Amino acid sequence: MQNSRKKGQVLVAMSGGVDSSVAAALLKRRGYDVIGLTMQIWQESQTDPRHAGCCSLGAVEDARRVARKLDIPHYVMNFKEEFKDAVIKNFIDEYAAGRTPNPCVQCNRHVKFEVLLQKMKELGCDRLATGHYARIRRDSTGWYRLMRARGSEKDQSYVLYMLGQEQLRHSWFPLGDMPSKEATRRLATELELSSVADKPDSQEICFVSEAGGYSEFLKKSRPDIFDKGEIVDRDGKVVGQHEGVAGFTVGQRRGVGIATTTGRPLYVLELKPKENRVVVGEDEDLLQNEVSIEDVHWGVPNPGKTRVFAKIRYNMAPEAATLYGDDNPRLVFDRPVRAVSPGQIAVAYRGKTLIAGGVIANRTS
Repeated sequence: MQNSRKKGQVLVAMSGGVDSSVAAALLKRRGYDVIGLTMQIWQESQTDPRHAGCCSLGAVEDARRVARKLDIPHYVMNFKEEFKDAVIKNFIDEYAAGRTPNPCVQCNRHVKFEVLLQKMKELGCDRLATGHYARIRRDSTGWYRLMRARGSEKDQSYVLYMLGQEQLRHSWFPLGDMPSKEATRRLATELELSSVADKPDSQEICFVSEAGGYSEFLKKSRPDIFDKGEIVDRDGKVVGQHEGVAGFTVGQRRGVGIATTTGRPLYVLELKPKENRVVVGEDEDLLQNEVSIEDVHWGVPNPGKTRVFAKIRYNMAPEAATLYGDDNPRLVFDRPVRAVSPGQIAVAYRGKTLIAGGVIANRTS
């Protein structure tokens, strides 16, 4: 993997997984002066940090091994406090407010592409590379656009929607043109990165242990948000009791434990933490066409009203919609979408370009 011609210095955020390891190896092979950096952010709540998500104790050791294999400098920096303040606190506060947060988005926004970019500059590097599956293209006007990955199955532009021009200018996603995750694993084997080639993907919430789940994590962190309360139907009629609003998400069926008089299951429609109530209804009640968004970030100059393809959760296929970029930003889908969850992220695309994204706002009725 040696190349005598150095093209510039790149800081690679190495999580210990196959994606960031391959990203570092590719850049080294292409002749860049690569420095690896791993964030140390594991939490005491983990009963076994070796099996936690990215940036756990085991992941740090995996990143070290890959860096030694690649013969590149590798640093481990403690970002525990930054992660706790920006990600974990937000996670708890959002659930307490009856919303469903996306901690990966908060980590990308406030840690990976804020704190790490600052470290990149301090280390004298030109760019920050990660193992995300997305692409960055500069158009004829000089505007940097965030693009969907070539392989749509693994596309991660959804969790990067908030990146601004300065961040995109200094960022690099070497895996954006990979056709699939399996192709990345095959390349890892070719690059002799056998220690991570078959490593499973990290769990979705890296600071929550698999055994207890997010609900148990919240109970330990904020037991006060698990007071018993009423489960009501859309008309306000009490139909059951719950053990805490924070233990539910919109669209949830399991754990509700209530059915209609005809035996049809009921789903969570809305959470009302101030009233300590969970509103339930039937499956068709979860459908809606209009989704209000707030804290909107524009990937292109605000186009006003425009046709897009949009989605309201990471693993959803984009659906045709109209985006309104006025004083009341919203998406109006051609076909109803199911289980719109306040606190989650909605993004909109034009072709492969991510043109806008924001946080789904609370229901207004």
